[in-house]
Order: sequence, then structure tokens, then C-alpha cells
Amino acid sequence: MDDLVRLADAIETAETAVAVTGAGISAPSGVPTFRGDDGVWDRFDEGQFSYGRFRRDPEGFWADRVDLQRELFDGEYAPNAAHEALAELGRDGHLDAILTQNTDGLHGDAAESVLDRPTDESGGDEPPIVELHGNARRVRCADCGKRIAAEPIFDRAADGNLPPTCDCGGTYRPDVVLFGEQLPGAVIQRARSLARESDVFLAIGSSLVVEPAASLPRLAASSGATLGIVNLEPTPCDGVADVIRRDDVVEVLPELRSLVEAP
Repeated sequence: MDDLVRLADAIETAETAVAVTGAGISAPSGVPTFRGDDGVWDRFDEGQFSYGRFRRDPEGFWADRVDLQRELFDGEYAPNAAHEALAELGRDGHLDAILTQNTDGLHGDAAESVLDRPTDESGGDEPPIVELHGNARRVRCADCGKRIAAEPIFDRAADGNLPPTCDCGGTYRPDVVLFGEQLPGAVIQRARSLARESDVFLAIGSSLVVEPAASLPRLAASSGATLGIVNLEPTPCDGVADVIRRDDVVEVLPELRSLVEAP
């Protein structure tokens, strides 16, 4: 039996199916990757974007962050066929959650397009999208915790308003996990619970070397899940995978979607 057919059959019969995604699912949309050939960290010093620097030198942090944000999100990015395939699986009840390492918001865009309505930032997306490292389209106040759209705040910073501040007087920060910060405990706990509960676990476009995503496929496999990995390069979890595809995600995911019977 073809490996994708096996995986599709497992998804159809699964009570819980979960996907974790990495930079490889957004690269076909033109979103720059951080590491690897011509990665962002070849042109920027990642140490300048740490939580420690934000606290110590918020003006310098924001001056450099404006340049980084332009590098990352200056283009017009849209969800690709892989994002859309996962959103369709969720819409049809075949995918229960997407855990993403990406901060680009493209999974939310895909869900909005497929569902033909705005997604619910309170967690009402279908399927739920768990942003492991946050969302670069938002900023939040370091004092009161208020979250707002990032673009006008970055515009203020680019105009010299450094550091940009909230109405409460606190300093805004990108709503992402910075170097030197721990991921929120609730986010990690939810991701691990979903991995343990899954009957099928898909790892899509991730090198699976950065925690917590790196350990989630093993956790799922050790709990009895069928593990499928789609990534151009080998991963440390290949040895426990049931299905491995070394193909482009924008080709494999729509094919997998087509093999899963619609409800």
C-alpha cells in the first residue's frame, strides 16, 4: 500500500489527529527562514533580539527589530497549498489541532480563507492553532499585557518613537518568544497533551531540532500514534516514523488531503 494511502486511512479512522509545522511549510510562500542556507541569522546577530537586551536597552532592541521585521515581513505573503490542505482537513473534522513553530500567521489566514470568515483569536479556530513561539503580527505591552496589531507600532518605531509605549506607559514588545525566554507553560502543556492524545501525528516542514517541537513526534509515537513526517531533509525523529516523505510540502499535503474521504 502506498505510504500516503496508509497515512490517509489512519487519519480517516483517528479520533484525534494533530500536526506540528515548521519553517518548511511557509518557505514556499516566500517567508524567509532563520537558519540554513541564506537564513536570516546569516544577516542579523540573533543575540541582539534577546529578552535580556529588550529589558536592558529597549531603544536599541526596537531599532534593530524594525530592520528584522522588514526583512521577515516586507513582502506580501499568502498561505500556500500546504497551509490550505491542513485547514481543509480541520474544517472537515479530520485534523484536531495545528501546533506551529512559525510566527507568520499564515495558518490563521488559511483557516479564514477556508472557513470564509475571520478566525477567532480567542482560540475558536477550526482546527485550533497553537502558536508555540507567538505571532509576529502582534505586539503586547510588557506591563499590562495588552495585545494589538504590530504594524502601526512598528511604523511608530520606524519614525523614531523608540521604544514604542502603551497607553499605560509600559513598553511594547513583539508578541513572540524572544531568545532567553521560556515558552509559556500553558502552551507547552497543551502541545504535549495533544501529542499524547493523538492517534495520528503529522510533522510538516520542520527539522525537529528545536524544542518543544523536537520532542512532540517522539511523545506521540511512544503513546501509540501513527507518525508521518514530511520534510525535505532528514530529521532526528525519522527512526520512529511510520511514514516519511522527502518531498515538497505543497505537493504532498494536497495529495494527502485528496486521499482523505470528505465527511
